[in-house]
Amino acid sequence: MTHALSTPTVVAVIGAGAMGAGIAQVAAAAGHSVKLFDNRLGAAAQAIASIRAQFEKMAAKGKLSAQAAEAAGARLLAVEHVADVFDAGLVVEAIVENLAVKQQLFKDLEAVVSEGCILSSNTSSISITAIGAALKIPQRLAGLHFFNPAPLMALVEVVSGLATDQAVANTLFATAKAWGKTPVHAKSTPGFIVNRVARPYYAEALRVLHEGGADCATLDACCREAGGFRMGPFELMDMIGHDVNFAVTNSVWRAFFNDPRFLPSLIQQDLVDAGFLGKKSGRGFYNYQAGADKPLPATVSVQDLPADIRVHGQSAAALALVKRLQTSNISHTHQSPLGDTLATVGGATLRVTDGRTATHCAFETQTPNTVLIDLALDYAQAKRLAMSVAAQCNPSSASAAIGLLQAAGFAVSRLQDIPGLIVMRTVAMLANEAADAVNQGVCDAAAVDTAMRLGVNYPCGPLAWANAVGLGTIQTVLGHLAHTYGEDRYRTSPLIQHHVFAQKAFL
Repeated sequence: MTHALSTPTVVAVIGAGAMGAGIAQVAAAAGHSVKLFDNRLGAAAQAIASIRAQFEKMAAKGKLSAQAAEAAGARLLAVEHVADVFDAGLVVEAIVENLAVKQQLFKDLEAVVSEGCILSSNTSSISITAIGAALKIPQRLAGLHFFNPAPLMALVEVVSGLATDQAVANTLFATAKAWGKTPVHAKSTPGFIVNRVARPYYAEALRVLHEGGADCATLDACCREAGGFRMGPFELMDMIGHDVNFAVTNSVWRAFFNDPRFLPSLIQQDLVDAGFLGKKSGRGFYNYQAGADKPLPATVSVQDLPADIRVHGQSAAALALVKRLQTSNISHTHQSPLGDTLATVGGATLRVTDGRTATHCAFETQTPNTVLIDLALDYAQAKRLAMSVAAQCNPSSASAAIGLLQAAGFAVSRLQDIPGLIVMRTVAMLANEAADAVNQGVCDAAAVDTAMRLGVNYPCGPLAWANAVGLGTIQTVLGHLAHTYGEDRYRTSPLIQHHVFAQKAFL
């Protein structure tokens, strides 16, 4: 059994920026003496003063005793030279994201620390294998990727490069756990787990925006109020900063030899070129200047309550729709399944999107009055639903379908007739990328779901979500998207196909 580093082990943190200071705080709170170094004069001492103030605030709120706060603060020491970390048993590097700079630092460290000292990098995007290539003992180097803010975020990716000794990775895993974090093992591939698997959350929203499917506020609202995501993709990109988000996307895209699945967006490039970087610059997808109004999502005006509402089948969407109608005392009948039909009303046939456009679906099923609704994390609790209408659909039938959804308590956002709407195509692509990460040995299924829940606060792990939706449905959605666009971007992961054929769920 691998044990965590004991608390007498000295931890050195190189880099006193937000991440380095946060990691130093975590290690000190866990009982380690921490040496903090930064090549900017006075930066380490300033960071330690700030950390001690945080400990004092925690004591004032009753989260730490006054004695524990004082002791944790006393375990922090600012040092002026790399050579001063000679007695460290673990070094965590948190400096600029530049391969050559990191390699030089670790070469300098190798000349100072003992051979038993574990070296780690907090890099979010640079190959651990490449960093380790410059070392005499690359076996002792691994990634220890915290998420910002490190004291609050639970996830830590423990990343093994090609040369990393498994015992080193296991020790870091156990140590992160002892520090109160939730670690996951990952292989050193572009983006590791989170920064790779999260790409579709931005990419699909940007594509829908590029195609005029809806405006940013509407798409954000649908992702929050139907998908259950804490923030919509455009809000999140504005918060991260488009320079950072676009750079990560470009880095992953290039590292995968321009795989179209990670293709950057021209819209985001324009924002970066214009200096519209999001909240930090005062403008991104939204205007953050004083007095600026945030746009509201497009919501269809109230339509008349339709008569003769018929809900079909026992799907999660059908059962939730029946319950919502019952709660609102809306007259309806619940009938036996009728293919993939969710409901019929006013001549309209409602279905949950399967990745086709409503117009395509209407043509193939010979039901011109086709209305599609989007995926929801929980149809019983969702506040909003996106929907689209076939070009062949009679306006009165579309109105009846909208009236039904409104009667069930949904705010309705009508999107242009785009394939997969917004939540369904996003979840399908998140699940697809998660499955590919597992298939390529980056991590296991439990790790990818844990990483996405804790690292980026997704409401559900993408593979667990795919199980709930149905792996066959995910495969169908991806297949329809691939057919519509004719792009390798939407190719289905071999692992999803395998599980569909084996009739086996993930996890």
